[in-house]
Amino acid sequence: MRDIKLDNKKIHFENAAFRISAPDISHLTDDSGIEIAFAGRSNAGKSSALNALTRQKSLARTSKTPGRTQLINVFEIEEGKRLIDLPGYGFAKVPYEVKKKWQKALGEYLQKRKSLKGIVVLMDIRHPLKDLDKQLIQWAVDSSIPVLALLTKSDKLKQGVRSKTVKEVQKAAEEFDGDVTVRPFSSLKHTGLDEVKNIMTEWFAQEPAVNEEVSENEDELAED
Repeated sequence: MRDIKLDNKKIHFENAAFRISAPDISHLTDDSGIEIAFAGRSNAGKSSALNALTRQKSLARTSKTPGRTQLINVFEIEEGKRLIDLPGYGFAKVPYEVKKKWQKALGEYLQKRKSLKGIVVLMDIRHPLKDLDKQLIQWAVDSSIPVLALLTKSDKLKQGVRSKTVKEVQKAAEEFDGDVTVRPFSSLKHTGLDEVKNIMTEWFAQEPAVNEEVSENEDELAED
């Protein structure tokens, strides 16, 4: 598999390492650098996609029972570049209070995290663009955050049906009127993996967020 380069700098996704699991954003590291978040319904194959991207079998926890990701999980590729595994939404059969708690954590992260520079929204290609998917994509567009909509488990469909579904979702995505890219993806067959890396490499090249506390201190020094 070829390396992805940008300005002569490689992004070594395979170097991703677990850093922390947090119940909410108050427990996360400083809000600086660049983060790319993975979000999706609890049965969309989010953990499998992260493992395929990083070429690690168990970086993200996978399970036959949807909804096991109930915390914000942080994986660091290198200093200032992180992948975020957000709590799954929608499908999981868990107690209401548990679901309510981790949905709150998801909402706070999306609304308040300054280092968030891109969102990968994963949807089962057989059941794309459910209401919660649409809400998440629209929020990102309204916040000027680019979206990569991955239609996962594409190997489950025959080529003709797969192509037809991708085109339908691409057409529907135009209604969001924002930076939304739709691609088929298979963790099993590695379909679309190189393109995902290319897009994420571009996102990692954006201007990184600077911790607000540092910025405030610099302003005070400037005034002095």
